[in-house]
Amino acid sequence: MNIGPRSDGTIPEQVQQVLLDVGAWLNVNGEAIYGTRPWRTYGEGPTKVAGGSFHDTDTANYTAEDFRFNTKGDTLYVIGLAWPANGQAVVRSLAATVGSEPVASLALLGGDPSLRFEQKADGLHVYLPSSSPAKYAYALRVKFQHAGR
Repeated sequence: MNIGPRSDGTIPEQVQQVLLDVGAWLNVNGEAIYGTRPWRTYGEGPTKVAGGSFHDTDTANYTAEDFRFNTKGDTLYVIGLAWPANGQAVVRSLAATVGSEPVASLALLGGDPSLRFEQKADGLHVYLPSSSPAKYAYALRVKFQHAGR
């Protein structure tokens, strides 16, 4: 995060706020971060991330079509990088295709424990509440139906 104190040992207020914002986000969504592993794909969406050093501010704003994925055990975490204005997120990587696992349940971390969703041929359609429980990004906990269970 490249955060350091001033020469007198104090941490600037602006930097303190960044740290507090990160902590607040992790209080809601930390389950989707701590102890997780990569999924079969890192993410999806149209926004291209600028590569290399010192280009962190060159990336365009994320859209409601941008998602990142993590797993822990048999749980998939889908992190939405922007809240959809129409209240519906569509996760294309979880489309109902031949050989795909059916989704059994879906929850919004810090929010509704059982969101309404439909797994269609074009993706998993998630019907979200009017506002996000966290600033910046939101996380969904996805459980799959497993054969024989």
